[in-house]
Amino acid sequence: MTSSQSEWIDGQLKLSAISQTNLQLWQQLQRAGYSSHDLKLINRAYQAAMILFSGRFRASGKSFIAHLVGTASILGHLGVSAPLVAAGLLHAAYDFGDFGGWKRSGITATKRMWLCREVGSQVEQYITAYSALAWNSNTIPTIKRCSYKWEKIERSALLIRLANELEEYLDLGILYCGKKSQIYNQHQSDLIVELARALNFPRLAQALASAQQVVEYSQVLPELVNPTNASGSALITPYSCCRTLITKLTQNRIIRLFEQIFNRPYFQRDLSCNPLLKHRRKAI
Repeated sequence: MTSSQSEWIDGQLKLSAISQTNLQLWQQLQRAGYSSHDLKLINRAYQAAMILFSGRFRASGKSFIAHLVGTASILGHLGVSAPLVAAGLLHAAYDFGDFGGWKRSGITATKRMWLCREVGSQVEQYITAYSALAWNSNTIPTIKRCSYKWEKIERSALLIRLANELEEYLDLGILYCGKKSQIYNQHQSDLIVELARALNFPRLAQALASAQQVVEYSQVLPELVNPTNASGSALITPYSCCRTLITKLTQNRIIRLFEQIFNRPYFQRDLSCNPLLKHRRKAI
């Protein structure tokens, strides 16, 4: 399975070819030859992402789900398997996904069970491996030295990380993230490009090198930087979801009760089954 040649120019991935919505992604993957079975799996991942990342935005102001779709889109252009594209749509689930429990970030048995139920164990393993991959200026050289020894799942998680990296650069989004852009500037760009080559994705390596160079020589208006005023991503709750203090306290008691009974976060895949949301919808 290969990407359409028209979406690459001299080995460079065109910005306009990167999907930012699910509808664009479906069209892209169909053109690339992904089967209906593949698309059904990837769609399940997107539905899970809608639940986990509703209301979450990047520090740049870009919706988190657009970033997830962009990462999956890059993986699709590389012609990887459907489970890996699906994992790209959920790669930040354990770090920023809202599972409804008290522990907001990190890997837990309950979260893993939920994701396995939604998208299957193979996709979940990729996501776990991605979350376990320490990625900073100190660890990148070590990853470069050791990645050739890694098993397939760890190498796949690294590929997701590189796709994530490219998505941050392609639309200059990293420049709009405030302090986060300073952290990215500390990354060893040459090693990141070499990692893509080591994984046998020369086009990805070339796209990373080009995008990093563009970012290095680009400037953005300071007034447009970090509209969320957060160091990382931010959860922005719509006014219609706000509750009075009494209502919030009542809701928290109900959540704790369900957690005690079922020993897991009160979390429904089918939101129409949530009596609290059903009540809100009736009120609207």
